[in-house]
Amino acid sequence: MATQNIRIGASNETDRPWATNKSIFFEKRRFRWLRESCVSRRTGFFARSRRALRWALRIILILLIADLVYLATIWPDWKKLAHGNIPKSSFMQLYAERQAERGWPKPNWQPVPQARIPRHMLRAVLVAEDSRFYEHSGFDLIAIREALGYNLVRGEMLVGASTISQQTVKNLYLSPSRNPMRKWHELVLTWGLEHNLRKSRILELYLNVAEFGRGIYGVQAAAQAYYGVDVGSLSLVQAAELAASLPSPVKNNPATRTERFQRRTQRILDLLTREQSATVNEASFTHGGSAGREAVGE
Repeated sequence: MATQNIRIGASNETDRPWATNKSIFFEKRRFRWLRESCVSRRTGFFARSRRALRWALRIILILLIADLVYLATIWPDWKKLAHGNIPKSSFMQLYAERQAERGWPKPNWQPVPQARIPRHMLRAVLVAEDSRFYEHSGFDLIAIREALGYNLVRGEMLVGASTISQQTVKNLYLSPSRNPMRKWHELVLTWGLEHNLRKSRILELYLNVAEFGRGIYGVQAAAQAYYGVDVGSLSLVQAAELAASLPSPVKNNPATRTERFQRRTQRILDLLTREQSATVNEASFTHGGSAGREAVGE
């Protein structure tokens, strides 16, 4: 009996190395399978990502080509715009299409050359809409930074930074929509406008296509609609009022005389008065300096 026990114990001791080797063998196979499975999954993930990226790039390329084709169809004849007649804007055309069904008044538009527009009308619009008009190349980076800061503090879009050049191309060729594609087209067309037209021509176009009230386009139509006078007869106050209506002309204009409109008019008048005073003082200083130099023999 003792001998049998010894043999069984010996047999167990002999079998243990084989069992251990078998366990190690299966562990190695399991580890290899897990590693290959992870590599396979990783390879599959990267392959799918590469395919998705390739498709995304193809879609972007197709959209870019389509957008370039669209821009080519609306790309203006800059030479004609620089020297020809002032064209009707896309805003006017859109208004004419909707006017009958919505019961709006007939559009009123009477384009005039800049020579007939008084200087204080020009200055009022510049002070109100784009004080650095003659300093930038279509995009006012200072105004953009200031508008971003103002809107971020208040948590909503209250102030814009569009220049007169941007507003001109938007009125002439685009739509009132606020989608990113329209903004992109506005940027491209503004670049073209600034590189092909003089600043004085851009301002002339703007003053003749800007909306000053429901269906009222251009300063000549606005002067007659609100005051019954020709644009050349506008007073300083009247010019300030027309300029004050530009951000939201249907709601705020000389006919509605909202509180916001009156505050804006007063701010424009203050800036114009300050500007005129500075001009008079500069002229007086220059004249006095000349007289002084003559007196001392200079």
